[in-house]
Amino acid sequence: MSASPSPASSPSSAASRTGVWLIGARGSVAATAVAGCAAVTAGLHRPTGMVTETPPFTGSALPALSALVFGGHDTVDCPLPKRAEALAAGGVLPPGLPAAVAAELAAADREIRPGGPLPGDTRSAGELVTAFAADIRDFVRRSGAARAVVVNVASTEPLATGRDLPPSSLYAVAALRAGCPYVNFTPSTGLHHPSLATEAAAGGLPHAGRDGKTGQTLLRSVLGPMFTQRALTVRAWSGTNLLGGGDGAALADPAAAAAKNAGKERVLADTLGATVEGEVHIDDVPALGDFKTAWDHIAFDGFLGTRMILQTIWQGCDSALAAPLVLDLARLVARSHELGLTGPLRELGFYFKDPVGDGPSGLGDQYAELLGFAHRLRGRPPGDDATERVGPADPAADSADSADSAGAGERR
Repeated sequence: MSASPSPASSPSSAASRTGVWLIGARGSVAATAVAGCAAVTAGLHRPTGMVTETPPFTGSALPALSALVFGGHDTVDCPLPKRAEALAAGGVLPPGLPAAVAAELAAADREIRPGGPLPGDTRSAGELVTAFAADIRDFVRRSGAARAVVVNVASTEPLATGRDLPPSSLYAVAALRAGCPYVNFTPSTGLHHPSLATEAAAGGLPHAGRDGKTGQTLLRSVLGPMFTQRALTVRAWSGTNLLGGGDGAALADPAAAAAKNAGKERVLADTLGATVEGEVHIDDVPALGDFKTAWDHIAFDGFLGTRMILQTIWQGCDSALAAPLVLDLARLVARSHELGLTGPLRELGFYFKDPVGDGPSGLGDQYAELLGFAHRLRGRPPGDDATERVGPADPAADSADSADSAGAGERR
């Protein structure tokens, strides 16, 4: 069964292939993205959740889903087809889908290379970066892709401290040195490490991130502006997350949870215009697998100080929510690279809790910016503004040569 033509892309050919190099390539999000891309391409399922497959992106010349080829790094050795089978058994993927797209999963798995640092790894950070960059360049050459986008979908690592580069930053540097644009879909440090500011600015490559906005924070980015626009005073906003899977295990580490919560708190502070009482708690519940339940309790004042409460419950599947966004971002950033855009892509803040660059935090305003960006990607920007834009660099100016001091091992 053939897929319907994509409204945002053109027919694919070997010469128009686009590589998607996934950090955490054997994880749940990566497996869902690869399987989902194959399923939509074959016409087995609709592209539900993919914003780039909606009418506003018609004519944006994004790479076709059928043109995407996948590879990546991971520190685990569970083959991608086996991961997909486990996801289907857990209700994340439709029954029978892993078998239907087995060839595509196997092809992606053949392109996965060992990540690092591995237990007992004696390579320096500089050596790891060199090895990672070589893997990415080899993938681009083998696949015949015109370009590749590196997307970090690995489990959250603790907040970086000091000058040592954590694994997420080593992969980010490798992307730059391989000449590839970079997307950080996680709360991990990535290009945000202060010692990478100079290299990121000099690389002349587009990049986007950080921390994909898929559930609780997506809802907060809608409700926060609502309270502000209706002049209702929020007194406290508390939340709880129950989740399992690899992300739940990683976020059981308080340092990793702190990295995750930073983006959630930023959205509230920016949309409400002030910091309010309340915290977000994250509990690892392995029995939930890849599914998550999030509660929010919002205390607010109305006219004459009348006290009121709003409570919300969000129950969802992280991988199924994240995978279409990963495909969106790979396509959008690849097209940006094709047009010669550089620096942080603030217009992609719609997808992130803690986006790079200066931009709005409310979902409605972010969506408006994204639609403007879709028009720009057609190659005919309104007012003929320049097709090249260099985004603001981070304030720190240390050299990326500090990549010679390794950070902690990556967690999946």
